[in-house]
Amino acid sequence: MAMLSNTLSIIERNGNKLPHPTLLFVYLCGFILALSAITSWFGLSATHPITQNLIESKSLLSTDGLHYILQNTVKNFTHFAPVGSVLIAIMGIGIAEHSGLIGCVLRRTVLRAPKKLTTFAVVITSVLSSIALDTGYVVLIPLAAILFQAMGRNPIAGIVAAFAGVSGGFSANIIIGPVDAILAGISTEASHLIDPSYEVSAAGNYYFIAASTLMIGIVGTFVTEKIVVRWLPEADDNDETSIEVIPGEARGLKAAGIVALLFTAALLYSVVPETGILRHPETGSVLKSPFIQGIVVIISLFAAVCGIAFAKYSDQALSKDFVVEAMEKHIGTMAGYIVLMFFAAQFVNYFSWSQLGTIFAINGADVLAAIKLPKIILLILFILLAALINLFIGSASAKWALIAPIFVPMLLLSGISPEATQMAYRIGDSSTNIITPLMPYFGVVVAFAQKYKKDLGMGTLISAMLPYSLCFLVAWSALLIVWVFFNIPLGPDAYAFIN
Repeated sequence: MAMLSNTLSIIERNGNKLPHPTLLFVYLCGFILALSAITSWFGLSATHPITQNLIESKSLLSTDGLHYILQNTVKNFTHFAPVGSVLIAIMGIGIAEHSGLIGCVLRRTVLRAPKKLTTFAVVITSVLSSIALDTGYVVLIPLAAILFQAMGRNPIAGIVAAFAGVSGGFSANIIIGPVDAILAGISTEASHLIDPSYEVSAAGNYYFIAASTLMIGIVGTFVTEKIVVRWLPEADDNDETSIEVIPGEARGLKAAGIVALLFTAALLYSVVPETGILRHPETGSVLKSPFIQGIVVIISLFAAVCGIAFAKYSDQALSKDFVVEAMEKHIGTMAGYIVLMFFAAQFVNYFSWSQLGTIFAINGADVLAAIKLPKIILLILFILLAALINLFIGSASAKWALIAPIFVPMLLLSGISPEATQMAYRIGDSSTNIITPLMPYFGVVVAFAQKYKKDLGMGTLISAMLPYSLCFLVAWSALLIVWVFFNIPLGPDAYAFIN
């Protein structure tokens, strides 16, 4: 335990020395400017394995480079794939969250679960809450503590179980959400370094993450009941058992349910028949159809209409500008993300224009080919790398924007699809979210736990979360191995290995 504590202290101390993710990309832009000039001076190059064209490094500190920067800074940002799709998703989901619908559904799901399935319900519901970004942290984690306490169990066990689901299972869900759109957009940009026509859909990992939801629920329940509950310290006396209820929520839920059924029926009518209007207009296929390409818009619209129905029919005092206020409020929470994406977009495009991304990818792929490691081993090694990096950099999108331009094209040239590389990253990133103090909500969870155990410290929470982290990492990696072995698609028309 002392060795673990010292190791985690070193991680925390060095991680805290890293700059803000946005400043990190500012510094990286400067680094690429200098590196492009140096590599261009020395004539760094590579031969494209497909076209056989010679690719030479170009300096951003040249006349052409200066012209590129001035003419494309705005375009780099506005055309950066993760920006628009995420903001659209947030507007719709923001309406559903602002109305209270998402919190109400999550709360009722947990409270109505049979006692024997309470832990499983807490973990699964926490995993699903990632669709609403912060809702799981601010609603489900304290709710799980109240629920466990009301059942005569240690409320801290409820907190760690919910935290494991919300954060450790962040990349599992049965619904495509903003995170899928963010990562797919960055993966698409990175893929274009090798293949300008390659598109990674927001649904590119859907089949796998849907199956992962059940796996995380089972593993999280097992770790809670068989390991963590037996180790956790007893909570102090605390009688806080209040649960916020929205007036008229039953009527609001009924209205939202009816709207959801009608919306789903209309969607099925547009997709299931061979002549459905949302199928591909030429091939009639669902793959690469308006339905798949517009999945983010569809989800946003679905969340919005359900949220409006819930707000209208529950007894809430809502202003006439409720919908606009909800969208503005949740877009406002994305200010930091927008600034981060501006500099991330410049970094990715500088990397592309200078040709450094392509050159590094080709040379790296040559090294991997020389080593001759099986593709699945490469994926497992990348999972471990992502898990390690996550201990030092907290933002999932920032990390992916940082490493995707290197590893996506490199592994693509080795025959591993961008969807598989992205999924491997998500596994490593999610699994160690719960043991790094650099995760933005880690301190919040500590504060929740201290309501029930005043002297509970960060080390206690990390120790409690470590079994979840290790078990998620092993079980998730094993699931990916099985998935790849049987050549099951990760999402619609998205297989792990390609030619």
